[in-house]
Amino acid sequence: MNESRGGFPSSNSEQGASMMFEEFFEKAMGKKGVRPYRYQTELASCTALPEAINLPTASGKTAGIVLAWLWRRRYASPEIRTQTPRRLVYCLPMRVLVEQTESNVRAWLSNLGLLAEKSGVNQQGGANVSDRDADENGIAVTVLMGGEEPTDWDLFPERETVIIGTQDMLLSRALNRGYAMSRYRWPMHFGLLNNDCLWVLDEVQLMGAGLTTTTQIQGLRESLGTLVPCQTVWMSATFDVNWLRTVDFDLAKRGPRTMTISPYDLASEELRRRCEAKKTLMKAQHGATDPDGLSKEILRAHKSDSRTLVVVNTVKRAVELYRRLKKEKTTATLVLIHSRFRPQDKRMAVNRMLEEPGHDGTIIVSTQVVEAGVDISGKTLFTELAPWPSLVQRFGRCNRLGADEDSVVYWIDLPLEEADDFAAPYLKEELSLAKEQLISLESHDVGPQSLPAVKLPRTETMVLRRKDLIELFDTTPDLTGHDVDISRFIRETSDTDVAVFWRDLPDMGPEDEPRPSMDELCPAPIADIKGIVKRGRDAWTWDPVDERWNKIIESTPVAPGAIIMLRAIDGGYDESGGWNPESKEPVHTLPIAEKQKPEGDSSDRLSEGEWKTISEHSDEVVERMRLILGRLGLKDPWATWGVNAARWHDSGKAHMSFQGRLSIGPGEGASPGLYAKAPKSAWNIGRSTTAGHRSDDIRRHFRHELVSALLAVEHSLDDPVPYLIASHHGKVRLSIRSIPGEDRPPTPGKRFARGVWDGDVVPEADLGGGAFVSRTTIDLSLMELGSGSKGPSWLGRAVALRDRIDIGPFRLAFMEALLKAADERASRGMR
Repeated sequence: MNESRGGFPSSNSEQGASMMFEEFFEKAMGKKGVRPYRYQTELASCTALPEAINLPTASGKTAGIVLAWLWRRRYASPEIRTQTPRRLVYCLPMRVLVEQTESNVRAWLSNLGLLAEKSGVNQQGGANVSDRDADENGIAVTVLMGGEEPTDWDLFPERETVIIGTQDMLLSRALNRGYAMSRYRWPMHFGLLNNDCLWVLDEVQLMGAGLTTTTQIQGLRESLGTLVPCQTVWMSATFDVNWLRTVDFDLAKRGPRTMTISPYDLASEELRRRCEAKKTLMKAQHGATDPDGLSKEILRAHKSDSRTLVVVNTVKRAVELYRRLKKEKTTATLVLIHSRFRPQDKRMAVNRMLEEPGHDGTIIVSTQVVEAGVDISGKTLFTELAPWPSLVQRFGRCNRLGADEDSVVYWIDLPLEEADDFAAPYLKEELSLAKEQLISLESHDVGPQSLPAVKLPRTETMVLRRKDLIELFDTTPDLTGHDVDISRFIRETSDTDVAVFWRDLPDMGPEDEPRPSMDELCPAPIADIKGIVKRGRDAWTWDPVDERWNKIIESTPVAPGAIIMLRAIDGGYDESGGWNPESKEPVHTLPIAEKQKPEGDSSDRLSEGEWKTISEHSDEVVERMRLILGRLGLKDPWATWGVNAARWHDSGKAHMSFQGRLSIGPGEGASPGLYAKAPKSAWNIGRSTTAGHRSDDIRRHFRHELVSALLAVEHSLDDPVPYLIASHHGKVRLSIRSIPGEDRPPTPGKRFARGVWDGDVVPEADLGGGAFVSRTTIDLSLMELGSGSKGPSWLGRAVALRDRIDIGPFRLAFMEALLKAADERASRGMR
């Protein structure tokens, strides 16, 4: 027997480990006598996790993989614990029902006494838990939804956490272009989500282009190298390992570790009942072109004391059918679910959907969002024609537990021969193939055990190549201010989404309007935004360089994942129906939680706080960095690079353009010296020089981290150190270039960039820990292309690090994230 952790001792004995996992599983479920299925125990106890899991719907895949990860991370043998990544990234293809997965994971962790409200803080133990206890016991659960997420998961890379999100939110971050988040944190999430993670892709048959991207990025992690290994597990009820074959990754050739249902699993009466659940397939009398007739047919088929689930393929048809059902004045509870709700309204709809039906029953009208990540069962199911894998998932939402003997699935035909609009968002070819199967199965059982094995053609999608990933490492916008569009690597769709929010605005539009919170954001199609702008309604997007809300006009490019502000008085939304660009009713605005503008190029909020000298703050950041590095077990040269970057990261704050912003002194009791931190009231943020320039003037767009990096170059620190220093705020990375609106030097032809001028003199500064930077003259020749007197240019140095076989993009970004985390934790007074 090995070390006991959390009450569940680890053991190298397979039989002993199996018995203990059963106790662990029962406690997690919170119900006496609940035992894991055989495959769930094998997931926890096997030497290496399977790469492919092919199990029917309702067989407990989510509980199996989540609790297996937790067991392997905490209670397995030391070898397995070491090999198991700290972060579990649970990726779902759909956008609405991730909260049910979150709720389940939270419940399991709470039952085990391991739930943390924020990273590293044990909920049961409270806020006074020591850091070491918090590290070992507290596991936070985070849902990535966009906006200003009230979580700290990215500040604790050395701690275990569960991250849940859709492929849009997670894959965009893994590709360094995170949707609906600050562009300055893109590299941080890129580094963290490509190191030390177990990626679990659920219901991969629904992911489309995202599936190809997950295989490619796993292959690129392995070929380009990570600092801490990443693993990927693909799960599905209809699985073909040939789907996981790309130019840089081929699971079939590797002899994949796979897991499927076995006779041992079917020995469980509960699982056998679920797999043998009966449901008869019938064709609906009314097709999608007759919503009035279809609504009446649904009401006739609905049974009291039960759920009827209606799944259609587009939000527009779901809303229309819901309204037709409401007009019929049924006594059944009606619920509408689709992807385009604000979170609070979505949660309310989900709760109504999951409530036990009353005497009159519940009718749920949904888009395909219920296909994955939701444990819900209807006695009666209506589904529009959809690709075969989607139909299999939808069938699994009917008589899910196998308790009903008279469940019926009705399929709703689409006029594929009449208009392409009815096929969207799918291809006619895949719908035609599915229709053939449905016709052949009419009046037959479509339960899991009865469904035929259908060989599906592989859909060709856009493939993320090595060149694409390397180019995405650079987060600098192009000269027109635009970014690379990654939507083709995430979903196949002709129309991708942005996130919109509404505010009560004056006639002249927004001025210092605060950034939106997560609860304010609602997904909306880009085409709809272009449509309302064309019709003369107002919309704005944040410009991080000019640091203002810019009005969108017809020629303005709107990128997927952008955050758009709309006037509440113009309408476009209602609580029961969600996003509706035709609605003219004013939108109810939500309270603004934090009245702070979105982050801009000149933002420096981390410099606001208690009075701290550069040396005091540097000491604190070094302490946090050493703690992180130690718990991650990173050795030299990474440890030395990380500590040196932490020591020098704020040396550029000695520059008089930074110190000159202080309008008052610290008063008595504060340490003397050059300051890195000061209260908000001490900073002069309103002055930007336009004439009579001096080196101590406040300059627009001044970036102290660029000065810090140049000082590190001048003092001959290893190349990774200046790069990490420059990049830790996400604003200066591969290139050094001036941007529009900068204050220019009075001398014509003098180099300048990001508020730094060639020839600026930085005074001597104490960096703490016995380190000093001497008085130094800034040399901006590094911003030129090619080599010069200082050696390679900044771009040449950065690209060389990115392309070094022993460093590479994933390792470099991970180190960026560690320095950012250490700096933020020190600045916010967090251990």
